[in-house]
Amino acid sequence: MKTPFLKIFAIVAVITFASCKDNSKEAKTTEAEEAAVADATAMTYAVNTDKSMIEWKGYKPTGSHNGTIAIETGNIRVNDEGIESGKFTFDMNSITVKDIPADNDSNAKLTGHLKSPDFFDAETYPISKFEITSIETVDNKTMLSGNLTMKDTTNNITIPVTTSMDGDTMTLNSETFTIDRSKWNVKYGSKSFFDNLGDKFINDDIELTVSLVANKVQ
Repeated sequence: MKTPFLKIFAIVAVITFASCKDNSKEAKTTEAEEAAVADATAMTYAVNTDKSMIEWKGYKPTGSHNGTIAIETGNIRVNDEGIESGKFTFDMNSITVKDIPADNDSNAKLTGHLKSPDFFDAETYPISKFEITSIETVDNKTMLSGNLTMKDTTNNITIPVTTSMDGDTMTLNSETFTIDRSKWNVKYGSKSFFDNLGDKFINDDIELTVSLVANKVQ
C-alpha cells in the first residue's frame, strides 16, 4: 500500500515545483528599446552598492535554490516628478547561494556551476546591466521598463516597483517577478533547448527581486 502512495506523492511534488512560476508574475519581455535620457536639470543619485542587491530563486522538480547577486555600479536621474533615467550593473562573479551552508562542498559546486558556461558564463560575461527606458503608472502601480542585458543578449522587461525619498536617500524596490532565462540563452537543463530531460529539467523561470538604495550626489 505504501508504494502507490509514494508514487502519487512524487508526481504531486513534481507538478507543484514545476508550477512554481505561478507564484510570481513573469515580467513583460520585448525587444530592446532606446534608453531614457534625463533632462540636464535632473538630480543624480548614486547607487549605494553596500545596501543594494538582487535576490534570485530557481526551481527544479526536486526543490529550489536561492541567493544574491551584488550591484556593482549605478545611478538614477530624478526630477521633481520622479525617475527620468538610470542604469545599474551587477557582477555575475558575485553570485551566491544562500540555501546551502557556505562551508558545505555543495555550495561551492553549485556556485561554480552557475558561473560556468552552462549558465551565466561569468568569465566571458562578467557584467550584466539594466538600463531604464521608461517609467509609468498603470492601475495605480509604478511600472519600470528597462533593457536587461545578460550574456550576449538584451531584452526589455517591465516590472512593478515602489520608490520613496528620505532626505537625500532614495530607495527603489521591485516586487518579486520572474524572467524566462531561455530568452537570454541560459540553456542548461532547459526544456526550451533540450528534449528527453524527464524530471531532470530546471525551470526556465527565475524569480528576481531588486532592492536599490541611492544617495544624492552633491
